[in-house]
This record gives sequence, C-alpha cells and structure tokens, in this order.
Amino acid sequence: MSFFPGNDPVAGDAFACDAIENLIIPRTSDIGGFAVRRALPTRQRRLVGPFIFFDRMGPAILKAGEALDVKPHPHIGLSTVTYLFDGEIKHRDSLGTELVIRPGDINLMTAGRGIVHSERTPENLRGHPLSMSGLQTWLALPDHMEEIDPAFAHTAKEEMPLIDIKGASGRVVIGEFEGLTSPVSAFTDTLYVDLTLEPGVKFPFSADHEERAIYILSGSLDVAGDIFAADQLLVFRPGDDITLQAGSNGCHIMIFGGAALNERRYIWWNFVSSSKERIEQAKQEWRTGRFDIVPGDEEEFVPLPEG
Repeated sequence: MSFFPGNDPVAGDAFACDAIENLIIPRTSDIGGFAVRRALPTRQRRLVGPFIFFDRMGPAILKAGEALDVKPHPHIGLSTVTYLFDGEIKHRDSLGTELVIRPGDINLMTAGRGIVHSERTPENLRGHPLSMSGLQTWLALPDHMEEIDPAFAHTAKEEMPLIDIKGASGRVVIGEFEGLTSPVSAFTDTLYVDLTLEPGVKFPFSADHEERAIYILSGSLDVAGDIFAADQLLVFRPGDDITLQAGSNGCHIMIFGGAALNERRYIWWNFVSSSKERIEQAKQEWRTGRFDIVPGDEEEFVPLPEG
C-alpha cells in the first residue's frame, strides 16, 4: 500500500476518560474495488510507538473477475507488516521471496536501504468471488537501522501465542502482552495484539508500553463510560492503566504501540526517513531504475508519483 496525505475527518466531543489523547476517524479510499481506511498518519497524530502507517483493508468481497493487484513498488526506512483476517495475498519481493500469506499469519518485510515488492491475488483464486479483510502497517526503523540490508520474515499463525482468558481470546502478533511473547522480532519495543472480547467483558489494559492505541475492527468498546464504534482509532495517554469493556455485541480490536521514536520521521509515498535528502535520493533511484527488480513480476511497476 502507498501513502499520500489528505484532510482528516473530524472527531466528536470531549471524552469522559482523560486517558484518551486522540480519537481518529480514518479517511476512506477505494483501492482495487474495496475500501481502505487510513488511520495513521494524520494531522492529529503521526506515530504511535514505531507505527507510522495503519491501513484497514476491507472487509469486502472481490467479485469474480476482480483481484488485488498492487504492482511492484519500492520502500525505504521501514518494516511493512501484513496481517489478514480473511482472504489470501501473494507476496513477491526483490529478495526473491514468493509466498502466499493467509489469515492469522504475519509477513514482516524490512526495507532498510531499499526493497521492492508486489501484492496480488493468488492465481488459483482468480475468477472466483474472494473475501478480503486485513491490516497493513508500517514500522519506522530507528535512526541507526534505517540503512540496514533488506530482509523478509514470515511467521505462521500457529507459532504465535494465544490469549485465552475468560471472555477474551486472540493472539500476540508482535511483542509481549499478558505474560505472552511473540516469536516475531522487532527493532524497538513494539506491541501488536489481535484481541476479541465477548459482550460486556472487562479487560485491564496496563501502561506497560510507552505509547498505546486501539483500532476497533468490529463491535463497540466502552472506555470509562465513553462508547466507541467500529473503525475508530483511540490513542491513549502514557502511564494510565485502563479498563476496556466490550459493548453489547462484543468487540474485535487491534492493540498496538511501543516505545516512542524520539527522532522526527519524514514520509513521502512509500519512503520513510529521518532525512529529507534520503527521500529525494530514493525518488531519483526509483525514477532511474536503480532499485532491484522483483523476480517473477518484472513486467509492471508503479511509477513515481508527480510532486
């Protein structure tokens, strides 16, 4: 997925809970026939921990004859994280990686000094209706790691620790949570948790991580008497323990955050860096064909946008 700034929707009134720093209503765009809601970055909030980009893909049904076809495009200075709830995506990259990601798995692709990848509907699923639902996020890399060699890691859902507490279930995708540790490695303190709460269930959310946010995937969530609906992003104040309570129909949420990045980050299209000059260099490298190609997907590419 790619980033371009735009005007953000405006949230509502003040909250009863002063632990909430931001309520963000994602802006929605149509990509390849299904809705993508962009929650980060916004004018209100650039990052939560290392998370500098947060896209909610779908849920949607691609009709027979429709497909996801994100052509080869470059990244620098970040790690992309792809996590699906429904559907399948075939990933190829300039390292020679080629695999299909399925619901519950995680693809962690670290761009570092530069990588190119494509995301497409697998050949065996084309020509049939296909449900698609998931998240794509970007993690900004620390200053001293922005130019590391690119890398790719795939972790199957069976390898992630399961949360199984009365009325609460899910998995720890990245980081440590409720005494469980994901095998997925990150370069800074990072939290990424897929959690479902049954109707009315209360769940304590500690302040163990410096910056924290929740994206509501479905249902509703009660925080200190304020009710929040699906497709809203809540960013919490550091240091406050919070009690989450599911609404009358339960809720499915994504918890994320981690240690704050103290250095400023610039973002343009698919490039993230602490240096404006490095982004200009990446533009020129893509414009002149100096990034590596994607084996098996060499015929197409996304051109550098104007501006």
